[in-house]
Amino acid sequence: MTEAGATLHRHVAELYPICRSITGAGLRATLRYIGAQIPLTLTEVPSGTRILDWEVPPEWVVRGARLATLDGRTVVDFADHTLHLLQYSEPVDRVVMRDELDAHLFSLPEQPTLIPYRTSYYARNWGFCLPHATRRALRDDAYRVRIDTALIDGSLTYGECALPGEEPGEVLISAHCCHPSLANDNLAAIAIAIDLAQWLAARRRRFTWRFLFAPGTVGAIAWLAANRDAPQRVRHGLVLTCLGDPAAPTYKQSRRRDAAIDRYVAYVLGGARILPFAPTGYDERQFCSPGFDLPMGCLMRSPAGTFPEYHTSADNPDFVRPEAMADSLRVLQEIAILIEHDRPWRNTAPYGEPQLGRRGLYAEQDRMALLWVLNLSDGRHTLLDIAERAGLPFASIRAAAQRLEHARLLEPAAA
Repeated sequence: MTEAGATLHRHVAELYPICRSITGAGLRATLRYIGAQIPLTLTEVPSGTRILDWEVPPEWVVRGARLATLDGRTVVDFADHTLHLLQYSEPVDRVVMRDELDAHLFSLPEQPTLIPYRTSYYARNWGFCLPHATRRALRDDAYRVRIDTALIDGSLTYGECALPGEEPGEVLISAHCCHPSLANDNLAAIAIAIDLAQWLAARRRRFTWRFLFAPGTVGAIAWLAANRDAPQRVRHGLVLTCLGDPAAPTYKQSRRRDAAIDRYVAYVLGGARILPFAPTGYDERQFCSPGFDLPMGCLMRSPAGTFPEYHTSADNPDFVRPEAMADSLRVLQEIAILIEHDRPWRNTAPYGEPQLGRRGLYAEQDRMALLWVLNLSDGRHTLLDIAERAGLPFASIRAAAQRLEHARLLEPAAA
C-alpha cells in the first residue's frame, strides 16, 4: 500500500460512521472534517429558500431509531448502522401491526444479508432498511416503532475550497457529501478531492480551482442558484464519484461532448471507458442543464448501479481499495496538469528553423519535441494538439515548451 493510498483510505474510515444526509448535523460534521484538511468556506441556505425550480427542504434531525418486539427484543437499531433508517423518516412512537409495518420495510431479496440505502427526502414517510433475512424472520402480529427524528426550519450546508489562480477562469471539482455510510459512492471521492486540493495548493496555478462539497442534487442546485455567472467563470469541471473500487477509471462526457475536459480525460485514459452524456447520474446533470451547460463531465471507476455493493452496506471501507484511490488521484493529477498547461503558443522566430545549438537547446533525446513545438506553435495549436500529432507524451512537449519559452523562442498566444 502506498502512502497516498493509506492516507486516502484513512479519510474514508474516519468519515464512514457519520450519518450524512442532504441537511443536518452529519453533513456539517463531514464538512468540518474536510475543513480541517483544506481551507473551506461554508454556506448555509435556509429551509424554504427558493433555489431555481426547487426549494430547500426542512432540516432533518435524527437522534435514534429502533424497531423492537413488544417484549423488548431489538430487531433493528439505527445505532448499529446508519443505513438502517430510511433517510428523512418522520418521527414515530407507537405499536404498529405487522401488515402496516411491511409497507415501511426495505430489503433486498436478491442480497439477503445486506442493508439497502433508501431515502424519502421529498415525500413524508418513515421506514427501516434491514437485511431481507431479518425481514423474513418477523413473525409477530405487532412491533414497537420508535423513530426519534424531527423536521425543522434549519438550513442546507455546502462547502467550497477556492485556490486562486493567476489568470481568469475557474476549474470546478464537485463531490457530493450527503450519503451516509457508503464508502465508494461518496467517501472515496471526498477523500481524493481533499488530497487533490492539497496537491494543487502547493503548486503555482494558472486557473482558480474551486472544490465544491455539497449534498447531491439539491446542494448542486443551491450552488448554481447562487452562482448564475458560472458559465462565464467555469472553463473546465469534473464531478467525482465512485473512485475507490477496483475497476478501471471511467469517464462520462459533458453535455457538449467536445469540451476541452472531455478531450483531456480521454487522453489521460487512453480513450478507453468513455461514456456519452445522459441526463441521469450524479450532479453533472445539474451543471450540464441547458441553462448553464457547464463543461463538466463525471469521473468514476465503476458507474453507479453497476457493482453489487452499490447503495448497500457492502459499500464499506473494506470494499474500497487504497491502490484504486491512489490511481484515481494520479489520473486527476494528470488531468490537472493538462488543464493548467495546455494552451496555444507562438514561435517568436518562425522564419526558418531557429538555431538550437547556440542556445544550448540541442539534445538528441528531446530534439524532436523541440522541433515539433517550434513548428506547430503558430497561435492555433495547443500543446495537446502538438503531442497528439507528434505522437509524443504531453510531458515531453510541455518540457520542450518550457525550455523554448526560457530561451525566448516561444511566447503564450491568446487562448
